This record gives sequence, structure tokens and C-alpha cells, in this order.
Amino acid sequence: MTRLIDLSHPLEHEQLNFPSDPKLSILTHDTVDAIGYNISKISMSSHQGTHLDAPFHFYNDGKTIDQMTLDQFYGPAKLVDLAPGSYLPAKTPLTVEMFKAYAQAFKPNSKVIYRTGWDRAFNTPEFFTDFPTLTLEAAHWIADRKIGLLGMDTPTPSTQWLDCHHILLEKNVQIVIVEGLTHLDQLPEQFTFIGFPMNLKGRDGSPIRAVAVVQ
Repeated sequence: MTRLIDLSHPLEHEQLNFPSDPKLSILTHDTVDAIGYNISKISMSSHQGTHLDAPFHFYNDGKTIDQMTLDQFYGPAKLVDLAPGSYLPAKTPLTVEMFKAYAQAFKPNSKVIYRTGWDRAFNTPEFFTDFPTLTLEAAHWIADRKIGLLGMDTPTPSTQWLDCHHILLEKNVQIVIVEGLTHLDQLPEQFTFIGFPMNLKGRDGSPIRAVAVVQ
């Protein structure tokens, strides 16, 4: 029997985000009583909530969302659970040694989702400041394996976000980075990942409805 597991956080008016990002606003534009139908007005960052990064997010000559292929957002994936049955403490460094235990998952063009349990802090200020953080050494180790997609339940891979994104998104690597996932504790080791972005021409990222297909 096939199950669909929602890996996305709902988007809500005034949901928290990185302090420098545009604020999320979802307001009523008009109503059934007034004009015969309900319609909303939405304003938000291209990196709000559960979302993915295109290389253009950190490289002016990197691919934009509309230049990426659909197969980059869909296909077999493996879960790397760094805290089975529990969660990692705040600010835990995610080291090369932690990922080496799952080295078989990191094959060229593969899709890897890692779990820390940090989605429990979603929509709190601490979610953006105290998350378990990928070391730059681990980022290089992952980049060297030429995987296709790296997903996580943290808002960004690392507190050293500039250097880390440069490592993962550089021209000869260009890993799709999926941030802000949830419900990873419900996943088996292998599943099918679906995380299509909006087709935003010339842009750097997009919120997604991430879903796991589990057999």
C-alpha cells in the first residue's frame, strides 16, 4: 500500500523567518459575501518555510529555478537519521564522522535527506539561531560525493551559511538544497521524494510542497 507523507510546514500569516527576509503576509483580498468568491493576497520570501535553493541564490551565473530540470526535484531518496527516536541538542555540529556512517547513501546524483529533529522548534526565533549546523568539512565531504539533492529539517545547512552554500552550490557541484522539512521521523530509510518548486523565471528559490511516497 502506498502512503503519502507531507514533509512541508504550513504557511501562515506572520510566520517567522530569517530577520533579513521579507515577512510573510497572507491576507484576505476579497470575499464571497462581497464579490462572490474568496481570494487572498500573498507576499513572502522565495525562501519561506519549506523551500529549495537554486544555484542562483548564491551565484550570479548559477542556474535559476526555471533552468533546472524536473528530475532534480523528484525521485528515489534515502533518509540519514542523525538522531533515531530522538533529536539532536541545539547547535550540535554535524561532522564528517556523523555522515560517514551513512556513506552508502551519498552516491553521485542521489537524493539524501538528513534528520536532526530540529523541526520541533519551527516558528520560534531559536529555529533560525540554534539549529544543528553542518560543518564546512562535512559540506566539502558531501559536495565531493556529487549527490543531486540534500534535504534537511533545519532552516539552512549551517550557521556558516555563506561558505556552506558556496560549497554546495558551486558550478561543478550544484546540489539542490531543500530546507525546512518536517515529519522526517515518519520516513523509512528509502522512499520517493517529491518537491517541485513554482516555475519562477529567473529566480533563486521557491517554497515547495515536499512529499514522501512510501511503499
